[in-house]
Amino acid sequence: MNVLTVVGARPQFIKAAAVSGPLRRVANEILVHTGQHYDSDMSAVFFDELGIPEPDIHLEVGSASHGAQTGRMLEALEGVIVDHRPDVVMVYGDTNSTLAGALAAAKLNIPVAHVEAGLRSDRHDMPEEVNRVLTDHVSEWLFCPTSNAVDRLALEGITDGVHLVGDVMADSVEMIRGRLSVDRVHALGLQKPYAAATIHRAENTDDANTLRAILELLAGLPLTVAIPIHPRTAAAMTRHEFEWPPNVTVLEPAGYIDMLSLVANAEVLVTDSGGLQKESAMVGTRCITVRNETEWPETVASGWNTVVGTDAAAAVAALDSPVPASPPAGFGPGAAERIVELLAGA
Repeated sequence: MNVLTVVGARPQFIKAAAVSGPLRRVANEILVHTGQHYDSDMSAVFFDELGIPEPDIHLEVGSASHGAQTGRMLEALEGVIVDHRPDVVMVYGDTNSTLAGALAAAKLNIPVAHVEAGLRSDRHDMPEEVNRVLTDHVSEWLFCPTSNAVDRLALEGITDGVHLVGDVMADSVEMIRGRLSVDRVHALGLQKPYAAATIHRAENTDDANTLRAILELLAGLPLTVAIPIHPRTAAAMTRHEFEWPPNVTVLEPAGYIDMLSLVANAEVLVTDSGGLQKESAMVGTRCITVRNETEWPETVASGWNTVVGTDAAAAVAALDSPVPASPPAGFGPGAAERIVELLAGA
């Protein structure tokens, strides 16, 4: 079997790290990096830390508007697929790279395998929601991380090719769990106790009022807040002429091991990331989500995650919530092997 895997952004590198090893034992994988995240802090460090094979093809698309970036990827990926004629094109998650890979394959009648299918936020103004919905509707293999994801696909009339496999990010966390260390936190200049934070979504950074409210939320926490800065957020802070609250320590972008070490040793994580909402539970840290919705209702139902939007009082109140005894059901390792077994048995 020839599998062409499309990645381009941090969450996809992490997921592909878990799947690529078992996949290459039974198939020939052609790894394509679109270049959506292209600098060392957002790309190369993840390949180095996670032992991901060097991409066979690097499209070097880089930054652009959503339409321009997706269009460039679509055109380039069409040529790659025509040249290699894979049996399956595998895509991960919900980025522009995901959608471009899925559309290019579907238009060439190549089966699409979507890892992390069925997630929904019901926010149709979010580019990620558009990407994941369209990708699911052109995929032949839909690898769902949770039963909620399976149910959402059924509501949209998608039942064929749907497989509940679990979350591949649990496999990725297990790969590096033994390398997580408080010494890495100390090397970043931090001492416990502290809160970790990440802010990067366009709806939180592009609107000045929303970003101001999030800064006020961080300022209201009775802890030092450590935030590895995302390039989009750094640019927004400059554009809006905002200053960080005095209790916020701004760090350089963090690699995967440093980021999870930071989360694992924090009192709480404050984030708008989808993946980190799960990863925080996997390493035993509560999460406060600064959005009005989540694709991962399991994290809320199990007590690991509190969705507060920009409500500073709700964020402070969430600090008193107890730490649950175990991660949400279904967030254990094994998904990568199940995905490969299903593909190999087709």
